[in-house]
Amino acid sequence: MLKQFSPQALFMGLLVAFVGSASSFAVVLQGLRAVGATEDQASTGLMALFIAMGLGGIYLAQKYRMPISVAWSTPGAALLINSGPVEGGFGVAIGAFLISSLLVIMAGYIKPFGHLINKTPHAIANAMLAGILVILCFAPFKAIAFNPALGLPIVLAWLIVGRFNKVLAVPAALIAFIIVVVLAIELPADSGAQLAAAFPPKLAWVTPQFSLPALIGLALPLFFVNMASQNIPGLTVLRVHKYDAPAGDLFSSTGIFSLLAAPFGAHGVTLAAITAAMCASEEAHPDPQKRYWAAIIAGIAYVLLGLIAGVAATFITLAPSILIEAVAGLALIGAFAASAKGAFEAEDHREAAAVTFLISASGVSFFGVAGAFWGLLAGIFIVFANNMMKRYNAKSENK
Repeated sequence: MLKQFSPQALFMGLLVAFVGSASSFAVVLQGLRAVGATEDQASTGLMALFIAMGLGGIYLAQKYRMPISVAWSTPGAALLINSGPVEGGFGVAIGAFLISSLLVIMAGYIKPFGHLINKTPHAIANAMLAGILVILCFAPFKAIAFNPALGLPIVLAWLIVGRFNKVLAVPAALIAFIIVVVLAIELPADSGAQLAAAFPPKLAWVTPQFSLPALIGLALPLFFVNMASQNIPGLTVLRVHKYDAPAGDLFSSTGIFSLLAAPFGAHGVTLAAITAAMCASEEAHPDPQKRYWAAIIAGIAYVLLGLIAGVAATFITLAPSILIEAVAGLALIGAFAASAKGAFEAEDHREAAAVTFLISASGVSFFGVAGAFWGLLAGIFIVFANNMMKRYNAKSENK
């Protein structure tokens, strides 16, 4: 393995870790807080996610000698924000994370179960995700309305850098956020002491609790989002680059790492898509057989970043929440555009996708179950009803 190491892979691996963490750090932290995590619990969850995706990436990359990158689930974190506080507290959310992880493991090991997920119309899955994301994507513009002097530099950094390099657009927005906080916001006198106290991060174990509403309203949508928006696209990226990795083992491995990290507040890790494409590109190494080192380096960097997760989380609490929400919203605009396109592209499913999107975005909740689940259920029902009607009409015409 050491003979296949290269400076190119080292640089790309470090870049992947920077992009993978900076581009969605705000979304993940906000998601954990949204479902009831305290500051210590959110910091622990962030550290657990970093370590899980780091060790997961190292394990899979060295096992298969492929540039397999593992990431936290950004769409899953967006779902947490959309769902809001869980009845029963953060322990119930942890229980939902565990069940979602078990479902991912089942999807990897039990082939019929995985096939069932693949049969869910892509338009409906995309519509649910678009409905979850659209509300969050308003945040950058709300930040400008809140205070143009604070919000505008963040949005402009994203806009300007994105014209030259889309991959670095969100990291640029995060850097702008840090500059705004340091230069334009009056920090508490003890802010330095708060940051120092956050290293090393405190471990906050959360005993899992289980409830039927959390199972239906959080665990199942989280599972669908993780599979449809992260694992399957991540596998596709590898296949496009001619890496024939075993889907079942990759899915189940991410589920196992998620399961181990869940009691510490981690909502789930999955196969990466964008950063996997970076690891699998020629920039990582001209020889495809040596690109896996980029994924290993990224994994090592993620583990190290986990050690300062508490400092980063504490720093963010010093600023108005709308500013970090703005960074999160900017990070999700691309995902929203892609999911909206996938939702409404097929004319046959357009009506069902629209209903799914609207219910998921509405924020409604029935019987303690969030709208994302009801949106998914409504969309699948409409597709089923339309298919039944088509079959009935076809039989009538044949008669």
